[in-house]
Parts: sequence; C-alpha cells; structure tokens
Amino acid sequence: MKGLKVAIIDREICRFDKCNHECQRFCPPQISGEKVVEFGDDGYPTISETLCIGCGICEKKCPFVAIRIVNLPSELGRDRVHQYGVNAFRLYRLPVLKKGYVIGLAGMNGIGKSTALKILSGTLQPNLGSVSSITWDNVIKHYSGTAYAAYFKSLIAGELKVSVKPQAVYEIPRTYSGSVQGLIDSLSSEDNGLIVEELGIKGLLNKNLSELSGGELQKVAIASSLSRKADYYFLDEPSSYLDVYNRHRVAKLIRELVKGGAGVLLVEHDLTFLDYASDYVHILYGEPAVYGIVSNPMTNSEGINSLIAGEIKEENVRIRNYLIKFREPSVQAGTTGQLMFSIPKFVKTYPGFRLDVDGKDVREGEIIGGLGPNGTGKTTFLRIIAGMESDDSGNAKLGIKIAYKPQYLEVKEDKTVEQAFAGLEWNSYDNMNLLMTPLRVDRLLNKNLSELSGGELQKVAITATLLQDAMLYALDEPSAFTDVEDRIALAKILSNYMKRKGRSGIVIDHDLMIIDLISDSIIVFLGTPNIHGTAIGPLPKRDAMNIFLQGMDITYRRDEITSRPRVNKPGSRLDREQKATGEYYYYSK
Repeated sequence: MKGLKVAIIDREICRFDKCNHECQRFCPPQISGEKVVEFGDDGYPTISETLCIGCGICEKKCPFVAIRIVNLPSELGRDRVHQYGVNAFRLYRLPVLKKGYVIGLAGMNGIGKSTALKILSGTLQPNLGSVSSITWDNVIKHYSGTAYAAYFKSLIAGELKVSVKPQAVYEIPRTYSGSVQGLIDSLSSEDNGLIVEELGIKGLLNKNLSELSGGELQKVAIASSLSRKADYYFLDEPSSYLDVYNRHRVAKLIRELVKGGAGVLLVEHDLTFLDYASDYVHILYGEPAVYGIVSNPMTNSEGINSLIAGEIKEENVRIRNYLIKFREPSVQAGTTGQLMFSIPKFVKTYPGFRLDVDGKDVREGEIIGGLGPNGTGKTTFLRIIAGMESDDSGNAKLGIKIAYKPQYLEVKEDKTVEQAFAGLEWNSYDNMNLLMTPLRVDRLLNKNLSELSGGELQKVAITATLLQDAMLYALDEPSAFTDVEDRIALAKILSNYMKRKGRSGIVIDHDLMIIDLISDSIIVFLGTPNIHGTAIGPLPKRDAMNIFLQGMDITYRRDEITSRPRVNKPGSRLDREQKATGEYYYYSK
C-alpha cells in the first residue's frame, strides 16, 4: 500500500540564503524534471508531498537539519484533523470528551496536545489538512455520524459552555492589567470563595497581575477557569510552576468538577498528577513539530503504563526504544560508594525568613533528591551549596568543583546552541550517546537560544551543566517546562551519567515520579513557607518519603505492573491501612 508522505521544513532554522539549495539539487525526481522542491518569493523552499518519493536525501543533505521526511500509513490520511500550512505540522485524530469524566492527554511537546485542546474548545477551527479555507459546516459534515459532529454543532451554536485554562499563564498580565480580584470576578459565574481558599490565593486578591510570580499566576489562572460554570473545562498544563502540595490541591479540585457532571480535558506532563486526576488517557505520539497521532482512549492506569513501557500494544505502536524500570523498595537503601564530601550544618537568614540545614555525608555516585513546598528554602539551599551565596557563618563551603543549573533561566547573550557549548566536549561519542541524543538536544544545535521554547532551553541548560567537569552537579527543577518523554529520558540519563563518571548530584524537583526514579536519598524541606524552612537529611528514601507524605496526609501505593508510585484515593482501604502502619510511600500488597 502506498504510504503517506509528510515533508516538514523548519523555517526557524532554514537558512536558504546561506546554503547551496541542496534540498533541490540532490532530489532524484527534481533531477529528472519533476518540480518537487521549489523556492518561493520569500526565499523559503516548499516540498510537494504528492511528488516526493520519500527517499530522505534532502533531509540528509540539508546543512542546517531543517527538513524532515516521514512516511506514514496511507489510511491516516482520512484521519487528518488540522495542518498548519504547507510543509508544516499536522494532527491526526481527536481525543474523546465525556461529561462526568477527566480525559488526560500525555505526550511530547510539539506533538499536538495543545492543538487538540484548542480545537475541541472552539478556539481553533480545524482545517482537516486543507490549505484552503473551510467552514465549520464543512467540519461538521466531515464528522457526520460521529459524536464529534453533534459536539461541534452544539459548540458553534453556543449551546455548550466551555472554560479554558491556557498553557502560557505568563501572558495573562499582557492581556489584563487589573487586580487578581478583578480578573476572577470578571470570569466567575458562581461563588468562587471555596476555590480561592483551596488554592491559597486569598492574600493575592488585591495584587496587580503584573506583580505575581509564575506559581501565583498559575493558581490565579486555575481559579479563574474553575470559577466559571461550564459543561467542559480545558486545562493546559495546570501543574507547571506549582509545588507538590498545590498540585495535589488542584487535582482534588478537578475531581470535584466531574462529580458535578462536567467534562474535563487535561493536558499534563506530571504523570503522578495525571494518574490521580484523570479517568482515561490518550497518548499522543509521532514526531515533534512533524506530526502527532492521538491514540485510542485507555484507562489512566493502562495509558500511563503504556507510556512508561514505550509501547501501545493495542495499536501495535512503539513510541520509545526502551522502558523505564522503577527499582523495588528493597534495593532503595542508598549508595555504598566512597565518601565524597559532607553537607555541613548551617543557617541562612533573610529579613523575615530563616533556613536551618542538617549536615550529612554524600557518597560517590549518589544522587540526592530534594522535596518540599515552595518558600521553604530549597533554592536557597542549592545556591549556598553551589557557592552562589554564603550562609550566615560563611563556613558552608564544600571545597569541590560544582556545576549548577539555576531554577530560572535567562538568555544573556544570543548565540546558537552549538556556540553556547563552546569549550565543552558535547560531540564526543559518550556525550552524544549519553546526553545529546537522548535529550534531543542534537536537533537544536543550529537554533539561536532566543528561539528556543522553555522546554528546549531547559534541556540545553541541563546538558551544558552535565558537560562540565565537576564533582557535584546541582540541578534546580530540571523537569520544569519539559515534556513527559524528556522527563523519562532525564531520569535515565542522570542515574547512568553520574554513576558512570563517579560523580554526585543534588536534584530539587516537584515531580515525585522523577525524584523516585533518580534519587538514592532525599532531603525533605519542612516549615512555614516564606517564614521558616528546615532541611532534614539526606535521609534514606523510604524514611524521607514517609515524612514528606505524612505532612501532605496522602499515601502512595506501587503499581502492580511497573512499580511506579500511584496516589491512593483519600479514605480508601489502602489509604487507611498505610496510614495505620506509617507506610505512606513504599507499600505493596
């Protein structure tokens, strides 16, 4: 059966004025007289997918790696939902929607999750892959006989009410310049007091939106969305910027929505959050920025386990060439390597805030995780350990070389990614195989830093940190902005990379699955946010997780198939049993 050709040209990295038009010169049908590759008035090339034979020569010859040629099964052609122009990304299939249920979407960035959400919420009209304009009537006719036809017809007629929580919450102050109270009240259709209280934003109501941090903006965006009376809620990455405590609160609020009969479509990268909040899951797979395919719906357990395994067996699709293995609790007692250094006991005070840190030994190859609420001193601790700040006594110095990735990233000098790696052995055989390729950073080398997305910039910063010759790697929230595939790859990379080099690491993060995968021991940060923090540990992982989760009053069990951590429903039999025995995390039965 003849395949479907997908030809993508990345205009961000295409430098048609600095190459010899290799894509056209080396194309076999073009040499034979066919007009497969043509350069337009704007200088950029276009590739005829009808005439393309899918040989991939242009992809290999392009000096800027700006072309992707992919062969897909021809039957997918009738499932095309949307395409962003000629030689641009296209999405196949749509998720289901169902009142009274949370439908989760998981997959890589650039694979079509937000596109699917925008289409179903009515903020983007699908074009069914047509480069010419079509109407909603055409769309409804295309889906005739399916639930989508009735849904879109009701949506366009205004018979369905929807509420959308956007992904880019940092853009909210650009479109609304008032106070938090003004924004929430302008969108609320019912009493929002309970939501405001649950999200802990009562003290922000009189603040201007421009004064808020990323986490505060996220909570305000969630409150604004959930305060609207709607038939369907569309939530795009609600966990971003939030700590574990607030993620759990948001998940509980989402569950309350479906109890009231609403439907929810949830895009999320934190698999623990997604597992707890959703009923069913679609996995989106394909090639980022090339094409995305929406899988059939699966139960949340089946979907997330398939994602971890890297294979959707029901559809005979492999989305990754390796699976993730969670270590059994019995072998999670930490590392027995040679003593490398000791974290000293120290105190750090600011006006109105104090951090107290216990001192403990760190061994070769050990990765220490860090967990705790925002505002309890995690970043301050890491900056002091990395030598970026001093403690009150000035004695908290480790005396070893440290590579540090900060929490907040900024581009101080615009250059290409390859130029940013100058002086680092990024192209060695080991580093290409252990870092560059698994994190897909090798595809970004020709891009300018200013052109990178938040997730891409995060991966470049992580890579640049790990490429340094250091004894300790200190990473502050490396999972921020990254997609689920990058988080899985990062967990595998950190453990292999540091142990292979005989180095140690400290990783602060809010993704519990990542901390579970990578850490040998854990520092727990307790206290009152923005007033006092206490860093306890590093402790054996079992002890640390029990302390941390007891403070949250939630319990985790182990999935029977993958051994991944899963949240127990509050008040369930397992929840009661684990609390009675004091085993909040490492429980299996």
